[in-house]
Amino acid sequence: MTHWIFTEEHELFRRTVRKFVEKEVKPYVNDWEKEGGIPRSLFKRIGDLSYLGIKVPKKYGGLGLDYITEAVFLEELTKCGSGGVGAAIGGSIGIAMTPILNFGNDYQKTKYVQPTIAGDMVGALGITEPNAGSDVSSLRTTATKKDGYYELNGSKTFITNGINADYVVVAAKTRNEPLHKNISLFIVETGWDGFEVGKPLQKLGWRSSDTGELFFENVAIPEENLIGNENDGFYYIMKNFQWERIILSLACVAHAEMALEASMKYSSERIQFNQPISAFQVIQHKMVDMAVDIEKAKHMTYRALYLFNEGKDITTEATFAKVYAGEMVNRVCDEALQIFGGAGYMMEYDVQRYWRDARVQSIGGGTTQIMNEILSKQLRIVD
Repeated sequence: MTHWIFTEEHELFRRTVRKFVEKEVKPYVNDWEKEGGIPRSLFKRIGDLSYLGIKVPKKYGGLGLDYITEAVFLEELTKCGSGGVGAAIGGSIGIAMTPILNFGNDYQKTKYVQPTIAGDMVGALGITEPNAGSDVSSLRTTATKKDGYYELNGSKTFITNGINADYVVVAAKTRNEPLHKNISLFIVETGWDGFEVGKPLQKLGWRSSDTGELFFENVAIPEENLIGNENDGFYYIMKNFQWERIILSLACVAHAEMALEASMKYSSERIQFNQPISAFQVIQHKMVDMAVDIEKAKHMTYRALYLFNEGKDITTEATFAKVYAGEMVNRVCDEALQIFGGAGYMMEYDVQRYWRDARVQSIGGGTTQIMNEILSKQLRIVD
C-alpha cells in the first residue's frame, strides 16, 4: 500500500530502484554473505547512478533532493534480501557521512562527501568502544591537542565498514569535563600512521557488511579534520542519531514486509493434509497479525520521516519508531520462520537469513532498553 508521504515522483523513483536491486544486487547476495562484505564496485555502481548523493546539495555533487527520496532508496535496497547490504551502504552515506554533511565545513565536504557519494570512498562511524556503547559519556578514546594537530589514542569496536573504510568519523574525548561537553568528532583516514584495523568480526547476521575493531596509537589528526566545534561532538552525535534511527526503522519495515511476502508465498505452496497451509485459519491469522504489526511500525516510521524532512526535532518520534520497529521485525521474522517450519531452519531458505538479520535491530543504534530510557524522559515519566 502506498502512503500519503510519498509523491508520484517518489513512487516512480521507487520502481527504478527496485529494478536495479532485482537485476544488480539480489542475484549476488548469497556470494556476498559468504565473502563477508559487499565489493567496492557496488559502492561505485550505486554512486554512478547518483543514489549515494540523494540528499546532498548539488554544490557538492549530489542531487539536492529530500530525505524522503533517500528513504525510498534505502527501503528498496533492504529488500535485496540481505540486511548487510543496506547496513554497508547506509553506514557510509547515512551514518558516517551525514555528520560531515551537516556540521563539517566546505573543505571537509569537498574532500570527503564528494568522493563518498561518487562511490570512490567508503565511510564508517566510530563511536562504540568495548566499555562504551549507548553510554557515550564513558568513551576512553582521547584526542589531545598538540601544535597544529590532535593526537588520537584508543580503540573502537563493532564498527560497520570498519575493515574496508577509507575514513572513520571518530568520537573522542578532548577534555575530561564537563560531561557531554567534552567530546569531539574527527575525520580520520585509515591509511594514517598509528591506525590499525583488527580482524573482521564474525556476526550472527548482516554478514554481507564487514564489521571490525579499530585501534589508534598516537594518530596525528590535522586540525582541519575536526568536525564543527571542539567539544560539541556529543550534540552532533545526538542529532545524527535521529536520522540513524529513522534509517534503522525503515530497514525494519522493509525487512518485515519481505518476510511476510515470503511467508505468503511459501504457505500457498506448502501442502499438508491435501491443501496448502495458507488454507488453515491459524496460518491466515498469523499472517494478518504480522501485517498489522508492520503497518503500526510503518506509520510511526513515516511520521518521524515526514517531520524530520520538515526540519523538526524528532527525538521522541524517532525513538518511538526505533523501539517499536526494532521489536516488530523480530516478531514478524520469528513468525515467518515458524510458518516455514523445518524448512525455515535450513540454510537453503532465505527466511533463516531474515530471522538472523532481524535480531540486531533491537540492539544497534541504541537498544530497546535505552530507547525506553529516552522515552521515559521525553514523556516526563521521570525527571
